[in-house]
Amino acid sequence: MSTNNMFCYQCQETAQGTGCTTIGVCGKKADTSALQDLLIYTAKGLAIYSSILRKREEAKKLILDKVNRYLVNSLFVTITNANFDDEAIINEIKEGLKLREDLKKYIKDSDKNMVERYGSEIINWHFDSDEELQAYADKQDVVGVLRTKNEDIRSLRELLIYGLKGMAAYAEHAMNLGKTQEDIFEFTEKALLASIDDSLSVEDLIALVLDCGHHGVKVMALLDEANTSAFGNPEMTKIKIGAGTRPGILISGHDLYDLKQLLEQSKDSGIDIYTHSEMLPGHFYPELKKYAHFYGNYGNAWWDQRKDFTNFNGPIVFTTNCIVPPLKNASYKDRVFTTNAAGFPGWKRIKVNKDGTKDFSEVIELAKTCQAPNEIESGEIVGGFAHNQVLSLADTIVENIKSGAIRKFIVMSGCDGRMAKRDYYTEFAEKLPKDTIILTSGCAKFRYNKLNLGDINGIPRVLDAGQCNDSYSWAVVALKLKEVFGLNDINDLPIAFNVAWYEQKAVIVLLALLYLGVKNIHLGPTLPAFLSPNVAKVLVENFCIAGMTTVDEDLKKFNLI
Repeated sequence: MSTNNMFCYQCQETAQGTGCTTIGVCGKKADTSALQDLLIYTAKGLAIYSSILRKREEAKKLILDKVNRYLVNSLFVTITNANFDDEAIINEIKEGLKLREDLKKYIKDSDKNMVERYGSEIINWHFDSDEELQAYADKQDVVGVLRTKNEDIRSLRELLIYGLKGMAAYAEHAMNLGKTQEDIFEFTEKALLASIDDSLSVEDLIALVLDCGHHGVKVMALLDEANTSAFGNPEMTKIKIGAGTRPGILISGHDLYDLKQLLEQSKDSGIDIYTHSEMLPGHFYPELKKYAHFYGNYGNAWWDQRKDFTNFNGPIVFTTNCIVPPLKNASYKDRVFTTNAAGFPGWKRIKVNKDGTKDFSEVIELAKTCQAPNEIESGEIVGGFAHNQVLSLADTIVENIKSGAIRKFIVMSGCDGRMAKRDYYTEFAEKLPKDTIILTSGCAKFRYNKLNLGDINGIPRVLDAGQCNDSYSWAVVALKLKEVFGLNDINDLPIAFNVAWYEQKAVIVLLALLYLGVKNIHLGPTLPAFLSPNVAKVLVENFCIAGMTTVDEDLKKFNLI
């Protein structure tokens, strides 16, 4: 067992706004944190070889079949609140080392200078036992964040890696639906290697960070294509938030393909399926909402799950991140299942068939023995305003803008979290003038999506596009409005950005917006701890990024009062 402290500052809630050093605010222990750092280090070592061999026919199949999947999954496993299971992370590290050795067989003498430029340590380290592996993980000056001594270089390297983690999450969802794009994997390798390349300057890394935003746009477009081709275009939908009388299964996380499989396998079982948190947008898709037993959404954002899961009574399935470790006496801890990158010690894994599909039979049988959910609220909420649905209303929207009925759109996409100061977003939504419309996506919406904010000439004042990756929809809408109004600059549109962040998928969304040229983004509830003062200054000076202050002050800054 390790006795070393940890260092992690990748999420918004990091301790004291500087970094978690003994245990993560998320619940991650020091050992787990060290293993996650070692997993990323392993992926970097693997990327040295795969970047050289990617276009060689003799190694191509191995890379396409295994390495691509490994790189995105290893990055996804280390996203905040995704995986707390040391055994699973150790197994992932072992798989990476096996792949590294498999790729070494294809390396030629002429490649060795390219390999060795990154140092012999990262390509040769090994272990003979799990204890040795943990001991190596504890070498934080070798594998951890603080191995980079220069504060600004470290800041940019980590910003790049965290953007890459967000990209990987979206790429994995698209892969699960059969959609891939080779240059996304090529950039993943390039960015991993940039984080260990001591020849790169601050300027080089800033350019790579913006390139990460470019690929973020690509991967979100790819996932959008994957989701809509599989499940249809999201459409305006009313979602029940109460509870039925039959037993239920609660599905959380983000993977819509898992939701589809669960719905299909449970359709004649006598149970209902409910979404939780970021799975709520599943109700927007025609091919998902057609199932009669797809009941509604239960509970609120991820951080409130201990209360929601206790009240639900039935089994819970985590398809991805957003796990809050349960209390020791939690009534639900023995009825939680995980799949994909998600994991927690003691929780059962969903069985994966040989063809890659999932077997939810154990979850379904358990649900039949459980009581129906306790009703914790009632009513309906409206969503389904991804770009296709919004653009179908383009004429009405433009007419309302020209008439002055709609003065401004406020993009309030992003993440929710535990901090009490996030009540700011509820108050901000409540105080917005009645001639403004909120554009939202991600779990940030749970701060205001149940408020009665009304509509503007039939257009709801909260337009929910979907999950955090569906922030892409607002970029599509903004670019279309720019075209309609004949503007040269996206920043001349009547759109303001007041965005909340929590984890690394929000980082890639931010980088994507910066790549698209969006300025004057207010980011809260605090600026990232991983931004050094000099890097933060670059973002402020070049993109006018600002933190939040008070609701009234920020409304003035947006020229709304």
